[in-house]
Amino acid sequence: MYFHLPSWALLLILGLLVGGSIGVGIVVGRRLRERVERGGHESVGVVQGTLLGLVGLLLAFGMTMAVGRYEVRRALVVQEANAIGTAYLRAQLLPEPQRSTSLDLFVRYADAAIVVADEVPDTAPFDRAVAEVEEIQRNLWSEAGDAVQADPAGTAPRLYVEALNEMIDTHTERVASLGNRVPSTVMVTLVLGSAIALGVLSLYLTMLGRGVLTSLLAGAVVVLILFVSFDLDRPRRGFITVPDDVLVDVRATMDLPPAAGPP
Repeated sequence: MYFHLPSWALLLILGLLVGGSIGVGIVVGRRLRERVERGGHESVGVVQGTLLGLVGLLLAFGMTMAVGRYEVRRALVVQEANAIGTAYLRAQLLPEPQRSTSLDLFVRYADAAIVVADEVPDTAPFDRAVAEVEEIQRNLWSEAGDAVQADPAGTAPRLYVEALNEMIDTHTERVASLGNRVPSTVMVTLVLGSAIALGVLSLYLTMLGRGVLTSLLAGAVVVLILFVSFDLDRPRRGFITVPDDVLVDVRATMDLPPAAGPP
């Protein structure tokens, strides 16, 4: 649900939920201020302290889950770039005509891999790029099979097959990581729990006769933490994106003449 929202809309929704809860707490706190005795103030303080501690743990848990997934995605981009580079170098050692055909396919493959990294998951351009990558994988595998048949005892074709297999596996892992998001139930619990805790905090502070500035500052900090947690889980839609520089660098090396000539 939240994954498809623009960043400004997500931030606005979080601000409205948390700010609305704070506003309700302030209104209720003013009405109860003259009615509740000192002992009632203390009981509300105990409740809000417990809620804030619980929300702090939830926010830390949600942030940890989001950061962990973000780091996995970054690592897999580097891993795939290395796998493409290795397979491309080994393809230069294949016999003709498999060598020339495979090298041309690798250029298309790298271009498609960059598109996969740049497009928003679960969109039509992303799905087309993934389909193109998988089609090129089949063509590369077919060429690899022909190379092995042409030289069954050769070392180069077999090493190339290993590198190609690793490249295919890494791509599958990278695409899967884009769909491995923090469960929506966890994120909804974070938002609702934070809103309730801040509402009780503003109620308690208002009952004590203090200003609303503290509640608003606390709300702003919580909204920022929630937004960053959401944004980390949106690889290409938010402000915090997974960089594709390593893939671009690998693609740039393919514009140079092959380092190794045909055997």
